[in-house]
This record gives sequence, C-alpha cells and structure tokens, in this order.
Amino acid sequence: MATAISSLVSISLVLLFSFVFATSADNHENFIQCLTSHSMNATSISQVIYTPNNSSYTSVLEFSLQNPRFLTPDTPKPLVIITPLYESHIQVAIKCGRNHGLQIRIRSGGHDYEGLSYVSHVPFFILDMTNIRSISVDVENSTAWVQSGATLGELYYRIAEKSKTLAFPAGICSTVGVGGYFSGGGYGMLHRKFGLAADNVIDARVIDVNGRILDRESMGEDLFWAIRGGSGGSFGVVIAWKINLVQVPSIVTVFRVPRTLEQNATMLVHRWQYIADKIDNNLLISVILNTVNTSEEGNRTVQATFRTLFLGRTDELLSLMQKNFPELGLVEADCIEMSWIESTLFVYGFPNGSSLDVLLNRTPPSRPAFKGKSDYVKKPISEIGLEGLWRRFFEEEGAGGRLIFFPYGGRMNEIPESEIPFPHRAGNIFHISYAVTILEEGVEASNRYIDWIRRLYSYMAPYVSKSPREAYANYRDLDIGQNNDKGKTSYAQASVWGVKYFKNNTNRLVQVKTMVDPGNYFRHEQSIPPVSPWWKKRGN
Repeated sequence: MATAISSLVSISLVLLFSFVFATSADNHENFIQCLTSHSMNATSISQVIYTPNNSSYTSVLEFSLQNPRFLTPDTPKPLVIITPLYESHIQVAIKCGRNHGLQIRIRSGGHDYEGLSYVSHVPFFILDMTNIRSISVDVENSTAWVQSGATLGELYYRIAEKSKTLAFPAGICSTVGVGGYFSGGGYGMLHRKFGLAADNVIDARVIDVNGRILDRESMGEDLFWAIRGGSGGSFGVVIAWKINLVQVPSIVTVFRVPRTLEQNATMLVHRWQYIADKIDNNLLISVILNTVNTSEEGNRTVQATFRTLFLGRTDELLSLMQKNFPELGLVEADCIEMSWIESTLFVYGFPNGSSLDVLLNRTPPSRPAFKGKSDYVKKPISEIGLEGLWRRFFEEEGAGGRLIFFPYGGRMNEIPESEIPFPHRAGNIFHISYAVTILEEGVEASNRYIDWIRRLYSYMAPYVSKSPREAYANYRDLDIGQNNDKGKTSYAQASVWGVKYFKNNTNRLVQVKTMVDPGNYFRHEQSIPPVSPWWKKRGN
C-alpha cells in the first residue's frame, strides 16, 4: 500500500513539474511573440532579446551579475533577457510581461546584495538597463540628466569632463548602477556636506505599470517621493534622473591611515565614535575593519584603516585633526592633495596614478561571492564591545570579514526623516556595513561564512539601533524578512522588514504602491506591497 502511494506521489510530482515547465515554455514563446508583434520596430527589439538558446545569453546574464553566490547551477535563470535600446522597448516589455504572466526583474548595475535584480523563483525575465545609460551635464545650471543604466563611475567621469569644481554626492564603488543606487537613497563620501544622492534628485522619468512615461509633474509628488529612497523594483521603471550637482574646491585632500590592534586600534576606533558625526561638515572619516597577517607567520591581527576625504587643503585638515582627533597622529606625509574626480579613484582603492578611464569600466576588478548586512549606531560602542567584535574576526571565517563604519551628522542631521523614504537621519553616529567574502568553494563552505556573519550580526545587537533595528535598503538582507514568493503579502508581513529600512515612511510607501500599481506587477522578495481596500477584503 505504502509503495503504491509513493508511486502515485512520484507520478503526481512529475506531472506537476512537467506542467509547470510546459506552462513556462508557453509563456516564454508567447512573451517573445508579444514583444515582436507590439514593437514599433520588430527588427530592433529582436536584436536585444536573449533566450537560453542564444549563444550570447550566458555572457549577457553574467556581465552585470556582481555576486557569484547567485551563479550556481541551482540558481533560477531568466526565461528571457531584454537589453532595451529605447523607451518603447521598455513599454512593450512591461505590457507583454503583464499579459503573459512573467515577472520583471530590473537590473542597472547588478549589485543587489541578494541578487534580486536578476534572480526570481517564479518565471521571470530580466530588463537589463545597460544600454539606457546616457548622461547630459549642464554646467551653467549645475544639473545633469543621467539614465538608470549608467554607473556611478560613468557619471563622475562625465561631470569631470565638463568641470573641475562640480561633483555629485554618491557612492564609492564606481561600477554600481545609478538606477538601483538612487532608488535606495545612496550615501557616500560627500553626504555629510550635501546629503544623499536621492536628496539631490530634482526630477525623473518613470514608465509605470500601464506603460505611461511620466515626469515629476505628471507622476505627482507622492510617486516622486517614493522613488527617491523607497528602493527599486516596486513602483515602475525609472528611466532617468535629473540631479543637482554640487560645488567642490578644485583641490581636496585625502588620506588612508591603517592602525592595527598593536598600534592602539581599539582606542582609536572608540575615540573616533565621539567625533565622527560632529567634526567639520567638509570632513568625512570612515573606518574600514578587517584582518591582516602579522609579521609572524600564520598570525592575524585586526586592522582599522581611517579613510578620509576633506574638501580643502592639507594645512587646514591637519589643524582640524589636531583639534578633534589628535590621537590618530596624522602628519603631513599621510595627506595627498588632488582633484575631486581623482579622489573617487583613491577612496575606491585604485592604485595611485590610475587613469580616470577606469571609471568607465562597468565590471569591478574582482567579483567575489559575499553576504552583506547593515546596522545603525546611535551610542558609542564600548571598548569591551569592540574587543568582542575583534574576537569574531579571529574565527576561521573572519578572514573574509570586512566592516565599514561610515559617519553621519552634518547635512544628514538637518534633513527630516520623512523628506524622502530613507529615514536614517539625526541621532545616528554612524552606519555599519558588514560583508563577508566567501573564500572557499562549495555550498557547505558558503553556509559556514554566512553563518559567521549572522553570528556577528547577533553579537552586535546590544550596540546598535533598536525598535526597530534599522537597516539600509541598498544593502538588501533577506534575513530580516521577505514577502511571499506567490500570492499576496500582508501589510503586517511586509512591515517586519519594511520598518527596518523605512521606519515610519513604510505606511506612505504602501499607500503610493496601492495607488500606482494595485495589481502588484512590480514585485520581488522585498518590494513594497499594495493593500486592498477594506471593503474588498470583506467581499462587499
């Protein structure tokens, strides 16, 4: 009897998966037919459609796939990849995706920490924005239009082509795509002076679920508010952003000063917490924590590297440091004067003297598999707390660990929490970025490294924000909660992770989502869900 039941279950599963596969295949073929039949130029769109049968499919998929943790044989792959050349291609893709039940994943630079811009567990296609990447800089008005497929490096490069004293407050990693970065807020070396990238967005072009192309005026202030920090993939496809550029000196000063535990790193990091958010707004000092080998073979120690950008000259910087942080022992030989555009290479870690052309490279120098998390700190961590952190670094998997303490204060304190969806403003001393590089091959090894960073995150709980334990939306972390893969997600379920990213802005994001995409076409594991009106819930 048991054998018969087992056989029936096996047959049922085979039939089920055969049905799912056949349905997906049908959707895939019908989707492609829809794309070509509804496109104004069937030839042009056929040139940007890639299926698994296409010889270029794998290279297109992997080109902007920045975390090899999601490049395994078991990782779900898209049925189709579209690399649109024109806005009309995006409009048709949305229309056909809706009509044929294929989920859309929108990829700008491919840096999503959980791979959500190129992985889904339901039938899906990737809208890869690589070709939608033009940048137009208006020096006279200190503005620029930048399309979502451009990278931060490309944006910086095009600004510097036109001006030596204009800049934009954005991130350190030059290969990050503008679309995803702006959508989550976007902090960087200039945010204490000028705020986030999203704080400096003044207009946008969005294609909504109905295929309409909207600007700030036609989309309305609610949707314009939501796309600036409410995270990507929820409200539509943002094609382009108009940004305010900022004035910087023609010469800035940088330094990178490493200190190990044997060189009083514990005391220095502890002291840094008391000045990092209060020091002059023109100065940002971040701290990078990792292990390095000591002179003794096989031994490791923790190193804290103090990385700085100052909007001014060396003599003024030395005076500020002597007044506010003399313990670091900064000397003139540590400081390097350069242009702002050169500083973007320095803080990223390119070798001194590198050509500015490296900013145009869309692929990073290396792409290790990793897992990331984030936190916000409102009270200084004690030296005892830091010493407990160091002990985690000395565990075997800690060799792949890297933390960055990134200071807030300055302009970040002045902008209200509700100004845009990004809420992490006054009251935060610094933000913690956690990352662990997976240094060994295989699923078991990968799980060990991921377990290590989860243990580290648990250890840090007493020292970081509470109720909620805040997190940064651009450092996507499915450990803090996620939506249902299939079916509806309740407001209560989405709030588990939503309030950590957006705090009290979560409710307004849900309201905007309900207004602009009530059918929830634009969705993923941490997209903003719509809510049904109460009378629909009651079936009235």
